Amino acid sequence: MFDPVTLKLNADPLILSALRDDISGEDVSTNSVMPHAQEGEADLICKQDGIICGLQIFERVFALLDDSAKSEFFVSDGDTVAKGQLLGKIRGDIRALLSGERTALNYLQRMSGIATYTHSVAALLEGTDIKLLDTRKTSPNNRIFEKYAVRTGGGNNHRYNLSDGVMLKDNHIGAAGGVKNAVLMAKTYAPFVRKIEVEVENMDMLKEAVEVGADIIMLDNMTHDQMKEAVNYVAGRAEIEVSGNVTKENIKKLADLGVDYISSGALTHSAPILDISLKNLHPVF
Repeated sequence: MFDPVTLKLNADPLILSALRDDISGEDVSTNSVMPHAQEGEADLICKQDGIICGLQIFERVFALLDDSAKSEFFVSDGDTVAKGQLLGKIRGDIRALLSGERTALNYLQRMSGIATYTHSVAALLEGTDIKLLDTRKTSPNNRIFEKYAVRTGGGNNHRYNLSDGVMLKDNHIGAAGGVKNAVLMAKTYAPFVRKIEVEVENMDMLKEAVEVGADIIMLDNMTHDQMKEAVNYVAGRAEIEVSGNVTKENIKKLADLGVDYISSGALTHSAPILDISLKNLHPVF
């Protein structure tokens, strides 16, 4: 759940931007059929099995349009939900319910879809000590919501953004003139409390990263045999992350490597939405 400060400072501006994107002038359809304020109520209904996530953001959309809007939920973020289940009710000015419906559902469907997909991927790593991580492959301006959804689904967050940690990828290494130079420059520049992670693509890069004292080494797009060799060489001298086109279909094959982390951009960029609807809107007198 988002704390009140995070909600107001970080989430509210993004939600308002999304509402402005959908209502650039006025909601012509709503104003045509509802010219005056009228309290109403609608049902939130799940249309697919999955993991629900984003109820607080769903509720916040309507509260920003109508500060008297109230939601009653019968489930909580992280709960398993089923097709046909009544998830809750929303009450407020019918004009706000109509104008905010699509934006609220977009957030709820997207976040629930990510939580559902993440949950299914995390289940494939049960019984191991491997942590499932997300990436920065999020949709613009939705990172705060999508990374929350990953946590709700049982995954873990990698660095939040570029200010959150040092990760030296192939182009950083190329710009610095090699792994050793890149790590030494990062150690000189970055605060000492920051860990330094290096992406490597072959054994030569791996050996250089270990020798220069990288804290975390990411094995990127290596074969299974290459990764096994890399893990044996590192032998605990650094934490190891595996990355590169990891999906629900292939992650199980990585579970025997003995690595610390597996990251998957698919958690956020390829998760389908969970189908959820707002139905049975009616006036309340």
